Amino acid sequence: MAMQWYVLRVASNKEMQVRDALTRKMEIEGAAGVGRIVVPIEQVKRIRSGKQRVHTRKLYPGYVFMEFEPKEDGHCPDDAWYVIKETMGVGDFIGTDNIPTSMRDTDVAKMLKEYDKPEESPNIKVEFEKGDVVKINEGAFENFEGTVDSIDSERGVVSVIVTIFGRSTPLDIEYWQIEKI
Repeated sequence: MAMQWYVLRVASNKEMQVRDALTRKMEIEGAAGVGRIVVPIEQVKRIRSGKQRVHTRKLYPGYVFMEFEPKEDGHCPDDAWYVIKETMGVGDFIGTDNIPTSMRDTDVAKMLKEYDKPEESPNIKVEFEKGDVVKINEGAFENFEGTVDSIDSERGVVSVIVTIFGRSTPLDIEYWQIEKI
């Protein structure tokens, strides 16, 4: 059989530690038939009060992806299984009747595309879309409501159309100063 990808449940916020421990233990034990062990992450830039900070965010919290060659009955190889079970923070594979279910090729391609993404400048995480109704929480127009007209994700600025004295007025506001209604 060929190598296939499987999903391993792990303790939340322990994904990186589990990945590092499994990788190290698999090398020490010389577990045959085990490939890559990955945790896909993305870099997210947040702007608050004019200061930019870059945070890493796990794309699939609580899961570690593992590539291995299953036995003929579909189970994980024994030497790898013992290493996995004695690693702290590890739950079980996603599957039925203690047989892990391999990921579909489309899901593997999507996950690997996100994992192998080159280190570009991180994106600003903006939760708004054009047409959303928002409320302004800070600044001269505090407590005004408006509609999102455009989003400049590079600068972290959202253009909001607000009605002032019966006229539609566009305002450029930093994304953290508004909330979705």
